[in-house]
Amino acid sequence: MEKWLLIVEANCTDESRVAEFDDWYDNMHIPDILSGSPGCKSATRYVRKYPAPGQPEYLAVYEFETDDIEKTLEAHAKNVETKYAAGRKSPFAEVVSKRFCKVK
Repeated sequence: MEKWLLIVEANCTDESRVAEFDDWYDNMHIPDILSGSPGCKSATRYVRKYPAPGQPEYLAVYEFETDDIEKTLEAHAKNVETKYAAGRKSPFAEVVSKRFCKVK
């Protein structure tokens, strides 16, 4: 089984709502991903101490195990789409970049 990382860089779009953003990320978004995206084994969030100007402040790393990354990507995208359509998206989350990387 292959191991993959989904690395997401993000910002909170409203400095006065960071606590709300963190609560959504930790208590809604990550559990939604862990329970609804097949192969997702763990998720860890990070905050940069001194981000360079224009660089994202937050980083999340999701660990996936799968024998078929294409199916996993499709299922993950569908899970996120479904959750967001149900209103489980923060209005303060701005994704700057995301990428899947195969663990060597």
